[in-house]
Amino acid sequence: MANKKTCIISLGGSLIFPPEGIDWKFLKKFKKIIESEIKKNKRFIIVTGGGHICRVYQQAAGKIAELTNEDKDWLGVHSTRLNAHLLKTIFRKQAHPRINKNPLTKENLNKHFGHGESIMVAAGWRPGWSTDYVAVTLAERFKVKTLINLSNIDYVYDKDPKKYKDAQPQTEIGWPDFKKIVGNKWTPGLNAPFDPIAARKSQQLGLEIIVINGQKTNNLKNCLSGKKFKGTKIS
Repeated sequence: MANKKTCIISLGGSLIFPPEGIDWKFLKKFKKIIESEIKKNKRFIIVTGGGHICRVYQQAAGKIAELTNEDKDWLGVHSTRLNAHLLKTIFRKQAHPRINKNPLTKENLNKHFGHGESIMVAAGWRPGWSTDYVAVTLAERFKVKTLINLSNIDYVYDKDPKKYKDAQPQTEIGWPDFKKIVGNKWTPGLNAPFDPIAARKSQQLGLEIIVINGQKTNNLKNCLSGKKFKGTKIS
């Protein structure tokens, strides 16, 4: 398996579980793309976010009791694990049967790709760690230099496009400028193109992060195939 190229995808929860419910049509297309890339001698680490289901639990609990950030984070962590189990189920033939819940585990992570398996599905670990940060940590352990972040936006903008009409899309942006946009603090449920803490670690590791709209599956296909795609490169 050593000759296989490892690709890491941070799969935004908004793609798996938007407010309308599980987007099974997207997941069906996503599965087809990943399977086609596996045939090209690639293997994948897919880290799942929580999405709307996370907020449903947080909001319900908040109506009954006062929640701490740790409470919110744990509900988020378990939401990512539920989504991870969904991914592992639909990739049953290709995925290792156990979900990775700790990116710092001392086990040989390559065992996740044993017995002909080509996919490791990973989820949230513990409070204070976003799934973006989990993905970056796994990139460090597997010595992968590019991470694909799939969300529901086409580009990273120089400022919040929902607040500012003159916000400009960025096809390429450096880490210092990106950190000015997202800040330096992580809070549960933060709505940012990439977690600020994960951004800091990515800069330290010299990682390149590609942010693209996962809903546009042909664009994802182009990105994975090394063709021209629409999105933002952060490096």
